[in-house]
Amino acid sequence: MSSMDLKVGDMVVYPAQGVARVEGLEEKVISDVPMRFYVLRVLDSDKKIMVPEKKIDDVDIRRVITEDEVDEVFDILRERNVSFDHGTWNRRYRAYIEKIKTGSIFEIAEVLRDLNLIKVDKNLSFGERKMLDTARRLLIQELSVAMGNAEEEVEKELESVFNAKSA
Repeated sequence: MSSMDLKVGDMVVYPAQGVARVEGLEEKVISDVPMRFYVLRVLDSDKKIMVPEKKIDDVDIRRVITEDEVDEVFDILRERNVSFDHGTWNRRYRAYIEKIKTGSIFEIAEVLRDLNLIKVDKNLSFGERKMLDTARRLLIQELSVAMGNAEEEVEKELESVFNAKSA
């Protein structure tokens, strides 16, 4: 996304933080150099993130997904014919961390799906449970904005995907 595309009020996804609203452009002087920063406000934590205008393309910020992409996310979540890394939980955990850090909703959907499927057969480690919660939170937040639905509705829809018998 080029910095020219961002306007106040735009909704964007900041990797591993979630959906944020562009609140404005501020100028600050750092080491005697005036710099312009995009001010982003993360929706669920109210965290304020300032991204240098010149670095916006380096941060992997992206727009919230489209309706077509929402369908793709649910297709990923419904997939049951999945092979897992049956190695140690910490190796799986590191791989899932990397997927979440990408900020890709499709990668996050895979993490949520995989952990939900693993959970059926065995207990998740503490780290995996936290990861499951993070993936669920990021997914619910973005799907809610993309679909124009309340987060509670999206959460119920996700629960029905995982409570359904194998497709």
